[in-house]
Amino acid sequence: MSGGGARAAAYEYDVFINHRGVDTKHNVARLLYDRLLQLSGGRDRSFLDNKSMRPGDRLGASIDEGIRQCKVAVAIFSRRYFDSDYCLHELASIVEARKVIVPIFYGIKPSELTLPQDVVDCDAYTPRDIERFRLALREAKYTVGLACDPATGDLAELVNKAADAVMKRIQEAERVPRSQMIASRL
Repeated sequence: MSGGGARAAAYEYDVFINHRGVDTKHNVARLLYDRLLQLSGGRDRSFLDNKSMRPGDRLGASIDEGIRQCKVAVAIFSRRYFDSDYCLHELASIVEARKVIVPIFYGIKPSELTLPQDVVDCDAYTPRDIERFRLALREAKYTVGLACDPATGDLAELVNKAADAVMKRIQEAERVPRSQMIASRL
């Protein structure tokens, strides 16, 4: 086992940032990661793939651990979000783990959160995968989130509002006794 496995077990994440890298890694996702760190005085621990993983870490295991440990997940939906196996699997895992999700609709409307037919028809996915993806997208579609049109929206305002919402959700999660959280999920 690599040293990355031991690191993941010792580290706890407050936030998991689910995003499509080609659309948001260098703007919304990265700015949100930095803003959460700033607002928490360096105490917030956000999982962002290119910031949280090191060479030698196992990709799937690191992502699963980040989701398992987080208190809040941010799903940044963008035009090419559906092109990523990782995005869809991560979202399904987040929903199945019953994590609080703060959706950000970046250049996409909530009504557009439907599984594209080419994904449904793809042989790489099992019927169970397709159902998991559909359920997760439905859950996100009907969760209050934040929206921004990348061509005309104020990115700084979006990031600030998202970071404030996430910090509030983290504080709420920390106030709920662990036994009450477990009981509420049964």
